[in-house]
Amino acid sequence: MGPVKKPEEIKEIIKSSYADIAKAAGGCGCKSGCCSSSQIAQRQSGKLGYSEEEMSQAPAGSNLGLGCGNPVAIASLKEGEVVLDLGSGAGFDSFLAAAKVGKSGKVIGVDMTDEMLDRANENAKRGGFENVEFRKGDIEELPVDSNSVDVIISNCVINLAPNKDKVFKEAHRVLKSGGRLMASDVVLIKPLTDELKNNKELLVGCVSGAILKQEYLDLLKKAGFENVTIHKETPAFLPDYGLSITFSAIK
Repeated sequence: MGPVKKPEEIKEIIKSSYADIAKAAGGCGCKSGCCSSSQIAQRQSGKLGYSEEEMSQAPAGSNLGLGCGNPVAIASLKEGEVVLDLGSGAGFDSFLAAAKVGKSGKVIGVDMTDEMLDRANENAKRGGFENVEFRKGDIEELPVDSNSVDVIISNCVINLAPNKDKVFKEAHRVLKSGGRLMASDVVLIKPLTDELKNNKELLVGCVSGAILKQEYLDLLKKAGFENVTIHKETPAFLPDYGLSITFSAIK
């Protein structure tokens, strides 16, 4: 496959691929393994730390098995908080967060793929979630007011962004003082070969867009985040190169 270089090209590849996933019953996502049914997606999520109780709270069809961790599990969400879900997809983590913050709270999901947003809105309507709102947007330029969010969650999405520096700066901007960023993502433990780096399938599979772990952590601190803590590490797809990490940071 030819090289993937321009950010615009990267985003179009991701949009197209995740649009196809949204249209399908399941899909191939960040584990680079096909999720052909909701049962498979449920099993995948169970391995990542989601409980049966949590999974039963989300509408059927919202769990596409695309994550690489469970950021909601460490978010310590409270009644009344405002939560932002970066790359919300079909809404699975957004719905779990909505159940925790209650009617007095709010969850905003941001995704750049129309088909994912359509599916998320259908799931919200089907599940009767009135405290969840899905917005079209790029996580490098969030359609969210500054200092308006208590908690940001994200599940295996930041690695897909060409400019992670902008993602972390935007996350810092929209968080209130003392706000928390809780995310699961893929990082590298050694540089990819040029062949792997330019593989479009591995880009969509959350590998070729990832950066080295220390570089990732340095970008968080550069954006202004403090108390960066890694809560869990597991081998990612291509374990010789990558890790799935679940981490938290404070503004």
